[in-house]
Amino acid sequence: MTATDHALELVRTAARAASDKLATNIIAFDVSEQLAITDAFLLVSASNERQVKAIVDEVEDKLREIGAKPIRREGERDGRWVLIDYGEIVVHVQHEEERQFYALERLWRDCPAIELPADVTQAGRA
Repeated sequence: MTATDHALELVRTAARAASDKLATNIIAFDVSEQLAITDAFLLVSASNERQVKAIVDEVEDKLREIGAKPIRREGERDGRWVLIDYGEIVVHVQHEEERQFYALERLWRDCPAIELPADVTQAGRA
């Protein structure tokens, strides 16, 4: 099984939203073969807590515009790592230090990467 077209649309929309708020190191993985609970992970980094919040707000706004509502959100109080669960996708917005420490991309490196639009990967890469 691979990520659904709808999940891929959500990932691309969320990636563009994160990029618009200057997120860095934006990558996505198709985790549908490994996890039954979601199709894809989107990982993005932010340089400070304020930027984490701005990215989270923008992702939620843009996904709401296309009819997606989060099932749950975790970590918002600390502003260092916010997880937004949309069912089909999970968005991880991490402060750069948490991103380096937890290295989620290392854990999921065996999963296929999801190609993101060129404007996202060019604008949002560290």
